[in-house]
Amino acid sequence: MNMVTYKDSGVDIDAGNAAVERIASHVQSTYTPGVLTGSHGGFAGMFRLDYPRGIIEKEYKDPVLVACTDGVGTKLEVAYRMGVPDTIGIDLVAMCVNDLIVQGAKPLFFLDYIAVGKMEPDTISGLVKGIADGCRQSGCAILGGETAEMPGFYPNGHYELAGFSVGVAERKRLILGDRVKAGDKVIGLLSSGFHSNGYSLIRKILEVSNADLEQPMGDTTLANALMAPTRIYVKNLLQLIREVDVRALSHITGGGLPENIPRVLPNGTIAAIDTNSWSLPPVFQWLKDNGGVASEEMYRTFNCGIGMIVCVPANQKELALDTLKALGEHAWQVGLIERADDEQADACVRYAPGLLSA
Repeated sequence: MNMVTYKDSGVDIDAGNAAVERIASHVQSTYTPGVLTGSHGGFAGMFRLDYPRGIIEKEYKDPVLVACTDGVGTKLEVAYRMGVPDTIGIDLVAMCVNDLIVQGAKPLFFLDYIAVGKMEPDTISGLVKGIADGCRQSGCAILGGETAEMPGFYPNGHYELAGFSVGVAERKRLILGDRVKAGDKVIGLLSSGFHSNGYSLIRKILEVSNADLEQPMGDTTLANALMAPTRIYVKNLLQLIREVDVRALSHITGGGLPENIPRVLPNGTIAAIDTNSWSLPPVFQWLKDNGGVASEEMYRTFNCGIGMIVCVPANQKELALDTLKALGEHAWQVGLIERADDEQADACVRYAPGLLSA
């Protein structure tokens, strides 16, 4: 009888160990003072809530931990096709930490889950390199992760990603949207592209249009525009929160403007959005034209060029815009908050082209 090994079944332990060795430097490059070192490769990561320099004690009187989890959806399919694992790692971090900052939380640490059909150390290293890039951009540490080789479950060359992040916020400074009032101004922050949402529709349009991925798209190609990593807004928004009374933030992900903005508004309010206040970026316009996608479907599927919404009092609009500009963000007023006739009505979005130029 022939001896059967784990490798014969499709699980390569040696390749897994090689992957762990390759990602060590990427992981360690994200370490912050809160990380207890020496845990890489262990069963769990460890993080001090009172840093050696007493940062938590100095900055937080009543600290609240804020946690979230997310993935990158079917953008993975585009990444497989183009062989681009590193930028998808940035996407994974961005989808989590941008959700944390919506509550006013500073990201502390990040964990990842990577499942593959076949262990390929180069692919794993590329993915973790991107995750590390995203963590450095947002100031959080990779505290741990799991890489699972699952032959027969995922095709070779395919992988699945999930991310988990924890942040901290002072309880009295949590941004909950409950202070939003009629007359507040709504500011949009430019996205870097589709971010990580709507790719099922994108892939369908690529299929039916038989698109040339190398065709020019603005100052890049369609392929590059599709794979542009999600913009991470964390550090700039943390600074904005220190200088401006930010009453609400909304991360524009799946569901676009009409689904995400109401999530952070109190009942009885309407976000009136002037859809003439910006133009669709080239890749969004290309998708709309080549897919025959109606405007309302675009707004409820994609971010349409706005990756984050900021709501501030009217008397702080200019300060907010000046601060964001100084931080390198492309930001502009896209609307304002109105009072609904019914104070108990669910918050909603109203499209109001020309509102701000009237």
